[in-house]
Amino acid sequence: MVMTQRIAVLGATGSIGDSTLAILAAQPQDYDVYALSGFRRLDKLFALCQQFLPRRVNVPTAAVDEFAERLSAAGLDIDVVGGAEGLVDIATDVQTDTVVAAIVGAAGLPSTLAAARAGKRILLANKEALVMAGQVMINAVKTHGATLLPLDSEHNAIFQCLPLAIQQDHTQIHQPDHGVRKLWLTASGGPFLQQSFEQMRQASVAEAVKHPNWSMGQKISVDSATMMNKGLELIEACHLFDLPEDKINVVIHPQSIIHSMVEYSDGSFLAQLGSPDMKTPIAHALSYPNRIDSGSQPLDLYALSGLEFIEPDLQKFACLRLARQAMQAGTQATIVLNATNEIAVAAFLSGQIRLTDIADVNEQALTEIQVPLLNEHADIDDILAIDKVARRHTDALIKKLASS
Repeated sequence: MVMTQRIAVLGATGSIGDSTLAILAAQPQDYDVYALSGFRRLDKLFALCQQFLPRRVNVPTAAVDEFAERLSAAGLDIDVVGGAEGLVDIATDVQTDTVVAAIVGAAGLPSTLAAARAGKRILLANKEALVMAGQVMINAVKTHGATLLPLDSEHNAIFQCLPLAIQQDHTQIHQPDHGVRKLWLTASGGPFLQQSFEQMRQASVAEAVKHPNWSMGQKISVDSATMMNKGLELIEACHLFDLPEDKINVVIHPQSIIHSMVEYSDGSFLAQLGSPDMKTPIAHALSYPNRIDSGSQPLDLYALSGLEFIEPDLQKFACLRLARQAMQAGTQATIVLNATNEIAVAAFLSGQIRLTDIADVNEQALTEIQVPLLNEHADIDDILAIDKVARRHTDALIKKLASS
């Protein structure tokens, strides 16, 4: 008999949360929504509590009492916990089987790492968990017998195209019998692929977040426009698949039909195709090693025209170049890059800097910020200390740039 899987969706009010909960709602016999979390959109979180009746919910610490009273007034008996500690508590709860790690940014790191150390099944959408703490996360997964399955469409595509032995143990990728030569991450190119650098420099927030293929939150949409999103995915792929950055290529594929590829030593390329809908990789990871109906629109092969593949312009999309450089420099540099980029994107969204300033700020921060090298014994406190230094330094860079 198959047991119902109890799911904690951390970041339930975002786009990944929407897609995940749509699948869970369609499969109530197999999945139980045990816990939810939200940060800003608490009205939406309240509606989700009414719909899914979780046993636990996490909100910002300052909102715990008010949210608990609101639930109680609606006749809902749900345990309300707050802040980062509450997220960790839910992620490590003995009743939690699977953690969907979909909190955007560094805020998602502590709970994701805690889930790994608790031996949970983790569906990873939070890039920062690996960008900031790649080896720490991977070591925790191995040591505590956790399962780590990628939700990003690109990493999930690569995972599906790899042999079962590598899916179960990523260090097997180095065995010559498997013949893995390179991984190829596809990128849409974002909204400015066909526009000049000057047009990109003059872009408004509305233009930058208008992704041509995917429906995503503002931060990830801006990262897609600068191709930092692909840079972060490259760093993430290095840790997920135990490969150096020179074994991972990025190719722009504007149609977003091929989600990524694996190149083999015999000349074969294995690719995963599908409609640009996050429900597909989420359904794959939820049900792995089985398959379920994702509810996404099936790909119509007869409707496809040409599929394009374009080499990225690393002058126009300098963030992709910076991500490679940071990966070469080590984890301390990827922590700095991630923190700096979060601050720079927020500054662009609030109108303080231009879109193209994001790459300049990132490069200046990587050059100027001096932090200690991290070794394999580094822990979350070491990681967050570097993150804090980088954010403080970047805040000063933004103020100087905005006043000039």
